[in-house]
Parts: sequence; C-alpha cells; structure tokens
Amino acid sequence: MGKSKAVWVLAGVAAILLVVGHYMGLVTAPPDREMGDVQRIMYVHVPLQWMAMLLLTLNFGCALAYLFKASWRTDSLAEASAEVGLVCATLGLVTGAIWGKPTWGVYWSWDPRLTAEAIMIVTYTGYLALRRFVEDPEKRAVWSAVVGIIGFVNLPIVWFSVRWWRSLHQVQSSPRTVDPEMVLPLRINAFGFLALVTLFVLVRYWIALREREQEVALPEALPPRASRTQEVA
Repeated sequence: MGKSKAVWVLAGVAAILLVVGHYMGLVTAPPDREMGDVQRIMYVHVPLQWMAMLLLTLNFGCALAYLFKASWRTDSLAEASAEVGLVCATLGLVTGAIWGKPTWGVYWSWDPRLTAEAIMIVTYTGYLALRRFVEDPEKRAVWSAVVGIIGFVNLPIVWFSVRWWRSLHQVQSSPRTVDPEMVLPLRINAFGFLALVTLFVLVRYWIALREREQEVALPEALPPRASRTQEVA
C-alpha cells in the first residue's frame, strides 16, 4: 500500500469510527446516574488519555531499540510518537479539566492522577525540547532515547494512581468500570482515535525520516572552480 493510499484509508476509517462513536456517545448512550450528561465528555477524554499513554510506550520501545541497534527509522518513529503524544496528553488534560469543573467544582487540583499526567506532558515537552537543542544527529538520538526511557517510569504512576491513592479522580473508565451501554461507544471512539493517531504518527514519521536522511547525507561534490582567464597583453 502506497503512502497516499494509506493516508486516505486511515483518514476514512478514523472519520467513520469517530462520527459513529460520537453519535452513540452523545445520543444513544445513557447519561451517568450521578454526573448526568457531563459524563459524555468521557468518549473524548478517555481515548485521548489512552493514546497519550500508548504513544509514550511506543516512544519507550523505540528508545530501547535505538540504543540496542542504532537506526534512523526508530529514532524518527520515536520523535513522531512524542510529538503526537504531546498533543494527545495536552488535549486529554484540557478535556479532563473541563470535566472536572462541574464534577469537582474546580478545573485543577493536585490530585495524584492529574499531577502524574502533568509530569507526562512535561516529559514529552522536555524530550522534544532536547531534540531541538542538540544539533549532532547521533548525540541527539542517544540522549533523547535516554530521556524517553526515564520518562516512561511515570507511566505506571499515571495508570495506577487512582488505585494507589484515594483521591478526587474516579477509577479508570474502561469496559469493566462503566455501564454496559457505554462500552460500545467508548470502544468505537477509542479505535477511531487510534486510527487518527496512527495517521498522524505515520505522516510525522515520514517527515522526520526524510529530515534525518538529509541531515546525515554527505554534501554533494562542489563544482570545479572555473579556470581563470589569462590576461591578454
């Protein structure tokens, strides 16, 4: 499958799934017994958070792979996953704040889950900032891989924080913890966001790989200097 065809296929799948999933989440799924219709933001917030954590895991895997066997492909994929992951994590935190205001009475509290998510955003940002400041491609790849591995340590804290500490944030929204009528729209939206994120990562990966290849390519041979014309006496 060519790049152009892959883009259109992923875009079509993402559009169909997200339209169907959001329709079900907004229209057919029941409101929450305690939060009412405010809870419907779950169909956006939860998949975004899942994608942010999934991309952090992908970044971690690419970082390990690069350190074991250096490859511009894994380095480019790590960069792409971090950029898209930062977008997902930021939007996830924003939608969580919108959900939190009517539910908790505040947009932000230093809840363990929220704090861990904020650290994840800082990790993504620091990783990408490092890549911008280091000019040498090999040093950049190695140093950013180390940062990616260190940043992954926070992922279990993000996921298990609501179990380890009693706090404002409810238990993770998943097919096991939500009403059975909410499971299908949540899954459809999750797969829709997965298709969309895959599209973004692939496009950004192709761009990053081309940039790496241009960066490490040998400079073209300079044209020979024109010989000086002899002065006519």
